[in-house]
Amino acid sequence: MIMTDKQIGDKVKAHYKSGTYLGKIVQDRGDKFLVEVLAVWKHPMQGDLHNPNQTEGVFFHERKALAFHEKMNVRKPAVHSFEDTIPDYKESLLEAVQTYKEILKQKDTPYNREALATLERLEKEYK
Repeated sequence: MIMTDKQIGDKVKAHYKSGTYLGKIVQDRGDKFLVEVLAVWKHPMQGDLHNPNQTEGVFFHERKALAFHEKMNVRKPAVHSFEDTIPDYKESLLEAVQTYKEILKQKDTPYNREALATLERLEKEYK
């Protein structure tokens, strides 16, 4: 059994797949917490996570951020206490997209171009 100082209702920052979200714990599931998404901290990476930064010979996945109030099962070690105010979901989503785009624009590579194009398509859906 995993011991934790977190409990139902606590605000948390949780890493899930390749994104990071702010939310609240809604259920303790043994080795995981069920966390309700309230904001996006870091947008999920685009592309094939098993072959990062690759575009040739891989399926380039479009990864959307989890939706407002969507629930995720997160391993307890990936859930961290969050003391600040949780921002508005939509504002946090658009800010996370912008941050990721700025990172991708720093270096001109085939992966960064493909990820940027994918992210720009997603951004239109988000607005």
